[in-house]
Amino acid sequence: MIQALVDEDNDVILEIINSAASAAYKGVIPADCWKEPYMPREELLEEVAAGVRFWGYRAAGQLAGVMGRQDLGEVVLIRHAYTLPAYQRQGIGGKLLAHLRRGATKPILVGTWAAAWWAIRFYQHHGFRLVTPAEKDRLLTTYWSISLRQTETSVVLVDEKWGER
Repeated sequence: MIQALVDEDNDVILEIINSAASAAYKGVIPADCWKEPYMPREELLEEVAAGVRFWGYRAAGQLAGVMGRQDLGEVVLIRHAYTLPAYQRQGIGGKLLAHLRRGATKPILVGTWAAAWWAIRFYQHHGFRLVTPAEKDRLLTTYWSISLRQTETSVVLVDEKWGER
């Protein structure tokens, strides 16, 4: 079951993000980009204050996956998509992504680490395509607030509505 999450869910959102990120990214993304915890509480609160709304997927009575959506006027960003390791490869991410895409009339963009080939493949499987490196840099500096180093080591994928621009 998919549901909108609220402030009271922040602890479990952090648990899912940090558990999944540790399992997936530690030792994969550049070492100078890794931190413990991957997402501190203050960062989550900043993301929520910046308009990221989270949805969660419940499995076996517990929150098993989360995904955020940030409406930035002319585009929508998919943010912080994570599933607990024990629930991965069960279609939870695809269900959350479909839910967040439903009814969207604006282009949807996703940023992820270039080394996260599994995430890139996931989004490509769901109809997203990689943009050129120059377009990636432009989009990341326009719509995300990330470091230059993270920009250098990331990619951006866009949905089919991006081509309609």
